[in-house]
Amino acid sequence: MPVYFDLFLGRFFHFIVTFCCIIFHVIETSYSEGCVTQNIMSLSKQETDFLTTFSATGKRIFTYQQAVEYWQSKVAATNTLGRLARKGWLQRLERGLYMIIPLEAGPERQWSENALVLASNLISPGAVAYWSALRFWNMTEQIPRVQFIQITKRKKPLTIQGIEFQFIHVTERYFFGIVTRKIEDASITVTDREKTIIDAASRPDLSGGIVQLAQAIKYSINSIDWEKVDRYLEQWGGGVVAKRLGYLVETLPLPIPAWDSRIKYWQTMISKGISQLEPGSGRTGTVVTRWQLQVNVPLET
Repeated sequence: MPVYFDLFLGRFFHFIVTFCCIIFHVIETSYSEGCVTQNIMSLSKQETDFLTTFSATGKRIFTYQQAVEYWQSKVAATNTLGRLARKGWLQRLERGLYMIIPLEAGPERQWSENALVLASNLISPGAVAYWSALRFWNMTEQIPRVQFIQITKRKKPLTIQGIEFQFIHVTERYFFGIVTRKIEDASITVTDREKTIIDAASRPDLSGGIVQLAQAIKYSINSIDWEKVDRYLEQWGGGVVAKRLGYLVETLPLPIPAWDSRIKYWQTMISKGISQLEPGSGRTGTVVTRWQLQVNVPLET
């Protein structure tokens, strides 16, 4: 019995020591000819304070400039970021942008951040939009293979953690209807439901297609503020967006509030010339003169 008891105590003590190491250190373990080597990468008090401060204020993803402001020195910021990246506490997402690797990543320090959290922090100002926003608001069950971010600056696409991020440039006039929401205890910026509908009507090619837009409206009618849609349409300037929304609501038909008066109002905002219902799908199909729209794809929902 004493032998077994000693063995139990030994294993228990080993478990406690290992657990404490995970809490206070990151342990990289490699095996070579049956021998275990441990590279314990501890954090200094200054490094711990830095990570704790940024995590507590929701800056799981932060810029180099924010680090400089914290350290009050470019040299100190550069050196600290380099050390933390080597220790596995930071991941460099792109030049000047870093992500904190949380304790939950374990000894391997492997971590995949939520795609929408990443998208909201890659550029400012910017907002999750188009197909990505449709999915966020549960207006579609289709999951986009690309995350779309609407911005007012030009930026090349990025691939981070195997996820492709595409940045859609719009002028400031069209950058509105942005809200902040929480996801996994992190803040994201996203176009609201009504602006998402407007954007999808403007760029069906970035939103899963015109049929997906029709389905999104159909399944979200009671969640959409249609008076806000009117205001957004007016702010947008109507045009092809009013054409596509009007045609969809009238043809399907979709039972939106104040149907008759709203359809008439939207018709006053359509632009001259024939537009395509689905951009990029050819210029063949019936032309609905009432909406100055060529129906170039079958509309089935």
